[in-house]
Amino acid sequence: MAHFQPDGDHAPIDPDQPPYGRMLSGIRGLKLEVTDVRAKFKYDDHKPVEHRTAVAGRLTARSQGLDAPAAHQQLRRLDRIGPWKS
Repeated sequence: MAHFQPDGDHAPIDPDQPPYGRMLSGIRGLKLEVTDVRAKFKYDDHKPVEHRTAVAGRLTARSQGLDAPAAHQQLRRLDRIGPWKS
């Protein structure tokens, strides 16, 4: 509870006392092994041109996985869309 309510304001946690005692048996834990990740890349066309160019540069420099194609797409969109107009 200290993580969620660091200032206190909760009853002592005792398995034999209310209000938390009866709830503790309902807690379940899982250990998962991640075998696959599917992610979405958000291009943030509303961000300033300088920011979008910097992101593409960092992706190119990092050069892992699909970084290069994502950087290429970011720069292509930047050339096509240009600065955000509100």
